[in-house]
Amino acid sequence: MLPTTLVKSSMRMLLTLPLGFSSMFSDECQPVISHELVALTLESPLIVVAQKGSICCNFVVPIRASDPDGNWEVGAMATLIDDVGAAAIYSVADHVKASLDFNISFHSTARTQEEGEIEAKVIAEKGKLSLVVVEIRRKRNGDYH
Repeated sequence: MLPTTLVKSSMRMLLTLPLGFSSMFSDECQPVISHELVALTLESPLIVVAQKGSICCNFVVPIRASDPDGNWEVGAMATLIDDVGAAAIYSVADHVKASLDFNISFHSTARTQEEGEIEAKVIAEKGKLSLVVVEIRRKRNGDYH
């Protein structure tokens, strides 16, 4: 595939994930039941920049993905990180890869309805392995989550 086609495919993959995996690979995009956590973590992404090897989205922390104190659940955050990272890989590899090593550093909490930005960049590829760095920042001041 051409690089621009891969980028468009990765954007489509990310935007149709809440509908289920079958919609990613068909032209019909008929809704199917998907894993609820994926659906709620991806309920509001707005793709800002998508290019070969990177994707950047704005989002709002959904109410349904928060703990009793109103903080963003770390599992929901990890799901978003994994999915946006997969979309960045898809933009260069034309397929989704499994996550083998997943390290997350939490610098602060994010509150329900807080606006954020998530950016994934493919840093390296070697054989079947890809290295992706994903950063989540607050929209209002650029601080890391």
